[in-house]
Amino acid sequence: MPGWKKYMAKKTFESALKQLENIVKEMESGDLTLEKAVKKYEDGIANTRFCLDILDKTEQKITQLTMNADGKPDVSDFKEDQ
Repeated sequence: MPGWKKYMAKKTFESALKQLENIVKEMESGDLTLEKAVKKYEDGIANTRFCLDILDKTEQKITQLTMNADGKPDVSDFKEDQ
């Protein structure tokens, strides 16, 4: 498991996105020292990867929607690779 996944293990998509928005605001303010800006950048990358991973998994779930022989939606469970 990549380090960012362990770091984000208890986060939700919404909390990670909110944190990412806050990081962007802080970095855009120009008030951070170089060290703090680099740390915020690293945190932002971790949040971005976390959100993208969730979005990718969600897309996979959605694409598993298929039509059965009667032309009705047939949902199959997504089997996540671990």
